[in-house]
Amino acid sequence: MSLLKVEDLSVSFHVPGGDVEAVKHISFDINKGETVALVGESGSGKSVSALSVLQLLPYPTASHPSGSIKFEGTELIGADAKTLFEVRGDRVSMIFQEPLTSLNPLHNIERQIGETLELHKGLRGAAIRERVLELMELVGLGDISDRLSAYPHELSGGQRQRVMIAMALANEPDLLIADEPTTALDVTIQAQILELLQDLQDKLGMAILMITHDLGIVEKFAHRTCVMNQGEIVEAGITADIFANPQHAYTKHLLGSAPSGRAHASDGTGPILLSTDDLKVHFPIKGGFFGRTLGHVKAVDGITLTVREGETLGIVGESGSGKSTLGMAILRLISSQGGINYDNHDLSAIGFKDMRPLRREMQIVFQDPFGSLSPRLSVGQIVGEGLLIHEPDLSADARDTRICDALTEVGLDPLSRHRYPHEFSGGQRQRISIARAMVLKPRFVVLDEPTSALDVSVQAQIVDLLRDLQAKHKLAYLFISHDLRVVRALSHHVAVMKDGKVVEFGSAQQIFDAPKTDYTKALMAAAFNLEVVHEEAVQS
Repeated sequence: MSLLKVEDLSVSFHVPGGDVEAVKHISFDINKGETVALVGESGSGKSVSALSVLQLLPYPTASHPSGSIKFEGTELIGADAKTLFEVRGDRVSMIFQEPLTSLNPLHNIERQIGETLELHKGLRGAAIRERVLELMELVGLGDISDRLSAYPHELSGGQRQRVMIAMALANEPDLLIADEPTTALDVTIQAQILELLQDLQDKLGMAILMITHDLGIVEKFAHRTCVMNQGEIVEAGITADIFANPQHAYTKHLLGSAPSGRAHASDGTGPILLSTDDLKVHFPIKGGFFGRTLGHVKAVDGITLTVREGETLGIVGESGSGKSTLGMAILRLISSQGGINYDNHDLSAIGFKDMRPLRREMQIVFQDPFGSLSPRLSVGQIVGEGLLIHEPDLSADARDTRICDALTEVGLDPLSRHRYPHEFSGGQRQRISIARAMVLKPRFVVLDEPTSALDVSVQAQIVDLLRDLQAKHKLAYLFISHDLRVVRALSHHVAVMKDGKVVEFGSAQQIFDAPKTDYTKALMAAAFNLEVVHEEAVQS
């Protein structure tokens, strides 16, 4: 008997004007110790299908016109609260796609990881702490085991994702639903996490339902694969067979889609638009009854760099290395020490009021689109908010035209401006974030993991879009990412960060083809091992 059996499942959402059918009559099963992958582009119905298993959709807005979901023979659709409590978090756990919005901002990480142990295992006090520390070590968070009192916003994106993985693995579930489990992770931690999941699968006989857009991971780790498109499973079978001989046109399209090419040629003589001099961001560690400063976390520790007009500087490194903190400091969104010069303006010496005119020229695309988009504003209001502030004299019609143009540039239907962020998939929300940044026609843009939530075909589109915008408007990018394939496709120069410092700097070609430091070599090796599988699949 299958551990999980899904038959003829459909999911509809009740919206003004009628019902939207997000999933249409899909069927699949998972056996003990097996990994089954659901793959497809954003909006194909992957996550909705996964959420249906644990009955986590927003009922009664969501409904199941047809179908059955059985876990070890127990029907989950319409199950009572007691049955679902026994299954959720204990027998079946889930790693959600967006950790910042899934973790409770009011609870520290020890409490959040320990909560499921208390509810399902009855652990208390020291026993919980011991198990929490063990789990943190398992998922690669041993270096911050002394920060159990930290809150989600105090961790990097990759660290937050690993906290979620620790929570999901706490009770050693029979089935793990992993919705983009490595989206926010750098390549070395990605490899460690996937190896960890495989080890636990071998040890415990745990089954895994993996939802991902990363085809390299799918081919390497999934036993069987179901390809979804527009709510339907269009192809299913043994993973090796699908990658070696795809039958459906959509599957062939997915396997042939990946960011490629290189950054537009630059002679390196363009004016320096931005530079930093010995830039530092040190966060105090406080303790004791009076909250005295006991030390500092050196998130950014003396970085000097330059970005020329029309060029991209890629920033790579493991989670927690200081990449995102560097970008925030450059934009004066957090306090820092050292020099920051933008277009002959000394940003470190001017106040908030004098910074405001420069904000239009200096934009950012944040890592977590759902957390950075207001749920109370429509997409049109979100994209147009900057125009209201920086171009208040624009007429309503002119502003609406700019909004529509920005949405069209990032591949979204302009009619979607009347909808709200929660109505979009993760990849679509990221494109909304990019449109919000580009609508003001900036000169310098910090791109903080702008493609991490996107499937491969959309990644390629966004990379091409960013290249075209850069060539057209001579934009300067600070591109922060753990996806080295995308960094190579966009960057002219690359800085490798570790523990708040730049350990290697050079042209993109030099960094990728002839890395000098052991740390850079390790990053490239991890990326290559995950990438080569995908490249071979495309060639076949």
